[in-house]
Amino acid sequence: MSYNGGCLIGMRGKNCVAIATDRRFGVQALGLTTEFQKIFPVNDKIWYGLAGLGTDVQTLSEKFTFKTNMYKLNEDREIGVKTFAHLVSSTLYEKRFGPYYAEPIIVGIEKDGRPFICSMDLIGCINFAEDFVVTGTASEQLYGMCEALWEPELEAEDLFETISQAMMSATNRDALSGWGGVVTVITPDKIITRTLKGRSD
Repeated sequence: MSYNGGCLIGMRGKNCVAIATDRRFGVQALGLTTEFQKIFPVNDKIWYGLAGLGTDVQTLSEKFTFKTNMYKLNEDREIGVKTFAHLVSSTLYEKRFGPYYAEPIIVGIEKDGRPFICSMDLIGCINFAEDFVVTGTASEQLYGMCEALWEPELEAEDLFETISQAMMSATNRDALSGWGGVVTVITPDKIITRTLKGRSD
């Protein structure tokens, strides 16, 4: 799980959610690029991130794109965030005897406007949360920062500030993640994506 490094946070606010990732992609201690995609859109209400082995991140993202497209064709509607979470869980559990080395975080807005976040382990056990979820090589540092900074009912801008500060502070204390970050905030009417500059040493 730590071969390529990287980490993710999902955070819940007032009628909004945010997902953040660091930008580093490396091979153990060797940093290679800051352009490797770790967070992906499903539609304008759902985003997910994958932390773990880079090849499995790419494989799973393509698999989820295929499955959500098939769902849309069969059902003639967009997939809901809880349905997508169970689709991801069952996809991972299918391979439980030789799992994909990637742990997902899913964030989104439900049909009734409520924010939703969850994380999973590599065989698809879902952890629903009311505050925040973290995964990746800096997860211990992220837990500490999120516990210190997160507050209930944060507005979109405050949620962005909180998740960004948690990401930057935690990744400064982990050698396998960092090099800046990407934050996406999802509200019922818009999606805001911003890139963070961080230390690259």
